[in-house]
Amino acid sequence: VQLQASGGGLVQAGGSLRLSCAASGAIFSINDMGWYRQAPGKQRELVATITSGGITNYADSVKGRFTISRDNAKNTVYLQMSSLKPEDTAVYYCKANVRRYWGSPYDDAYWGQGTLVTVSS
Repeated sequence: VQLQASGGGLVQAGGSLRLSCAASGAIFSINDMGWYRQAPGKQRELVATITSGGITNYADSVKGRFTISRDNAKNTVYLQMSSLKPEDTAVYYCKANVRRYWGSPYDDAYWGQGTLVTVSS
């Protein structure tokens, strides 16, 4: 299973970006998907998650500014980021909890390679 993230870049404060992450490979189903970020010198932190049924959860720091969504048919998760701030600068990683085959008793967690978001002031 591979997760391919894209959409990062350089944006001015107040701007917007949309991240995408597509999962491919031996996938029976995907349960929770999410985005995490790691700023220089800091630990990786949760940004947002979404269940297969569309229930979302956000870090307080991004509530009202970021929106997570997914397309189950495409095994893809998105992160629409608006009103970006310099403190949002980080490498953003996607994560998927994958059920690899029918009858598997558990999910395997997979991470994307990370995409850099830089917000200038």
